[in-house]
Amino acid sequence: QVQLVESGGGSVQAGGSLRLSCGVSGSIFSLKDVSWYRQAPDKQRELVASITKRGTTNYGDSVKGRFTISRDNAINMVYLQMDSLKPEDTAHYYCFAILDSSWYQEYWGQGTQVTVSS
Repeated sequence: QVQLVESGGGSVQAGGSLRLSCGVSGSIFSLKDVSWYRQAPDKQRELVASITKRGTTNYGDSVKGRFTISRDNAINMVYLQMDSLKPEDTAHYYCFAILDSSWYQEYWGQGTQVTVSS
């Protein structure tokens, strides 16, 4: 069974940093386009950042200049480095990925909680 595996969430004080990781298990295919989304209680899920296979990135306005998405294609991992965290960054963060296969495959991870205290 194909699964996206996320790690790296936790609790941190405002101004701190966390790094989230996303990988895939149970598939022979590599990650193609990958995005991080987040959802806070009583709010809609929003795009945080995305990265293509070739490394083109895109960021949500609220995280520009503070978060960095990157990838290591050699080990099939995508990362989200979150710096200067704010309490409003508190949310459940989800990895979403399209696999690099001849047919369309998309998967969501189960998510990881990020809590930023003031």
